[in-house]
Amino acid sequence: MSPSKQSTPRILEPELLPVVSTGANLPPIPAARLTPDGLRARFKETLDWSQEAPEARIKAIGGDPRVASVLVALVVRDHGLSVLLTQRADHLSDHAGQISFPGGRREPEDADAAATALREAHEEVGLAPERVEVLGAMPDYLTGTGFRVTPVVALVHPPFTLTADTLEVADIFEVPLAFLMNPAHHEVRLFKWEGGERRFFAMPYVASEKKAPYFIWGATAGMLRNFYRFLAA
Repeated sequence: MSPSKQSTPRILEPELLPVVSTGANLPPIPAARLTPDGLRARFKETLDWSQEAPEARIKAIGGDPRVASVLVALVVRDHGLSVLLTQRADHLSDHAGQISFPGGRREPEDADAAATALREAHEEVGLAPERVEVLGAMPDYLTGTGFRVTPVVALVHPPFTLTADTLEVADIFEVPLAFLMNPAHHEVRLFKWEGGERRFFAMPYVASEKKAPYFIWGATAGMLRNFYRFLAA
């Protein structure tokens, strides 16, 4: 790895960085597509679509990425689908304190990406696999920390009980899928340093019971943006 690739500084306060654009000019997702039946039908289609282009810094990382999966868990609520998210514990070595999907590295006993996502969701938040209906998987997402992540999309059917593994998870919460799939909420923020700049997606969400917004950014926001592109295709 060249010195220039090593010198990208860590973003410590992404919520303070300027918004340079949003997706307000992009088409909305039809409401019927954001339902269990609409999503089941979508994953059965053969679609011509493309992901957001990876950042140049991620393309340049190279090497052998670590294989992982996350569960994009869509909870079936009376008021519509919501996305189950976690806030990672502050002491973790990767993505500490960030908002993320339940998930983690693939283990040798995992049969496939879905098995990894279900196992990790059970370990991290106590989600019982029998309450989960896997719909399919999105294309792999390469992170700047060297993970090749498969987002496994699934419906979660109540009732279920969640219990956080406090060694990994500081908080568990849900965000309406309609909010996250509204491109007007897709901010592009800019981080500059001497010798370079980085642009990344962010989707701040204000929950009624919480004073500060949940700041969804980085890989999680990038995967949600790709999910929007998949649904909009």
